[in-house]
Amino acid sequence: MNLIPVEEALRLVLASVEKPVEIERAPLAACAGRTLAEDVAALRDQPPFPASAMDGYAVRSADITKAPQTLQVIGTSAAGQRFPGTVGAFQAVRIFTGAPLPEGADAIVIQEDTEASGDRVVVREIPRAHRHIRAAGLDFKTGDMLLQAGSRLDTRHIALAAAMGHGELTVRRKPRIAILATGDELVRAGEAPGPDQITASSLPATTAMVEKAGGDAIDLGIARDTLESLNERIQAARDARADILVTLGGASVGEHDLVQTALARQGMNLGFWRVALRPGKPLMHGRLGSTLLLGLPGNPVSSLVCGILFLVPAIRALLGDPEAGADPAETAILGTDLPANQTRQDYMRAELSSQEVALSLSGGSMRLHLPVATAHATQDSSMLSILKRSDALIVRPPHAPPAKAGDPCRIIRLRRFC
Repeated sequence: MNLIPVEEALRLVLASVEKPVEIERAPLAACAGRTLAEDVAALRDQPPFPASAMDGYAVRSADITKAPQTLQVIGTSAAGQRFPGTVGAFQAVRIFTGAPLPEGADAIVIQEDTEASGDRVVVREIPRAHRHIRAAGLDFKTGDMLLQAGSRLDTRHIALAAAMGHGELTVRRKPRIAILATGDELVRAGEAPGPDQITASSLPATTAMVEKAGGDAIDLGIARDTLESLNERIQAARDARADILVTLGGASVGEHDLVQTALARQGMNLGFWRVALRPGKPLMHGRLGSTLLLGLPGNPVSSLVCGILFLVPAIRALLGDPEAGADPAETAILGTDLPANQTRQDYMRAELSSQEVALSLSGGSMRLHLPVATAHATQDSSMLSILKRSDALIVRPPHAPPAKAGDPCRIIRLRRFC
């Protein structure tokens, strides 16, 4: 089977997501990190009434055409307890931030510009009409559509939804992502490896990536290099009704690489195997009934790169994100020379710094700070210490010519996914 381009592989992965997962209602406190399933409109104006933006006195601006001016204080308006009357000629109401503006008043004099004594207040600055007043509906009005389906909900969205009058939201359930590491050489993190074993670092790393992307990770543990062990774990994924089964390692064609064989015997429809990228060439995609299959390389850096490129977009597609397949790369400039690239699209670990660049404009210039990506000298895909020191991946297309420091490049920031 020939290597297929990264873009074609992603298209096939997303095309195999038949439809988004089901929706459910969830209280606001449980919505952080969830994906909104429908547009949300405001149920009320915000603020719901004209309100004071400052502590001071509510007055009629027409009464104060010169300063100082003495007014009679006839009451108080506090947050949650408005003044019930109307402000008349040469009257004032003591008011606090967030309190409703009394009828008749059209300006706020801040308390620093006044001097109070008993039921009198001397105003020392001439106020402007509507000064320090938040008009009703200043932030938003009833019916305004402020939250859109497909949005990943964070603290900002939840605060806005609460102010809009919503106590719960309709969200997509979290996709169930079963994760299975494979190989006799692996032990779980924290366990003591035997003399010929290593820790399965890709297993907790992929779990963390799934959770960050909005999925519900199902840890299937480590399958041994036998068809019996693989069949048992694959069946566990099916019993868990996994939306995606992610296997880590064992998808090549060596005599110990049995994942494809085990899946094929259970009815896998293979989509593709092997992609023209580095690191991560032995990537497998298919379906097993209603479950999407992604076989990531066992190499920890390769599995992370493939997770960024294919697993996270698949999870976002299951969540109904209309931008699931959007290119995550952005423009940067190279901090070091790079040789010509070969036939596979390369994702090079790099550190980021910043460089100020002058941009000439008609009538002047402006200075921009652009990210500078400096590739690590060593790109061995087994080296997690280099991954930890990296901020981004430099994306180099197949057959890219040599590049010089200062040339433009494309980068994917790791913090978005890791």
